[in-house]
Amino acid sequence: MSTAAELFEDARRRLTDVTQEGLGLERYSRWRGQRIVRAGRAWHLGVLLLTDDRVLVTGEILRAAAPARRGYTAESARARADRRAQARRGGFAEGEVVHVGWQELDLDAVDSGGASGPLALVDGVPHLRWAPGAAFVPLAAYLDERIALARGG
Repeated sequence: MSTAAELFEDARRRLTDVTQEGLGLERYSRWRGQRIVRAGRAWHLGVLLLTDDRVLVTGEILRAAAPARRGYTAESARARADRRAQARRGGFAEGEVVHVGWQELDLDAVDSGGASGPLALVDGVPHLRWAPGAAFVPLAAYLDERIALARGG
């Protein structure tokens, strides 16, 4: 049996040659306004983000883009364009994928029999709930599938 921590360490070894995506944090200053600044990089594995030393659950995902004047038919489209521009102002390259609003998971809690976010120990085996209301699936199988997809397979 493997712990969640061991499964994620193995995943890191298997992902070393796979491209990581940007992590962002929201910042505001009187002089620079609202922006999203770089807070690291992670491999995107479905509902999870895996960094060199942490496991995160995804939040908002966007692509950085320069601000542009457009006519929007929906206020939500205008808000999304503003978020993309905030990432661009924060230093992300045009078109770069940025993850914002992510939360760190507690692997020690999971490995000691508890739960953290979508991760839980079920009958002594680490499991993941990939969507609200979905059944738990074994974490090892989920990681195998997501790593294969990340590697283009």
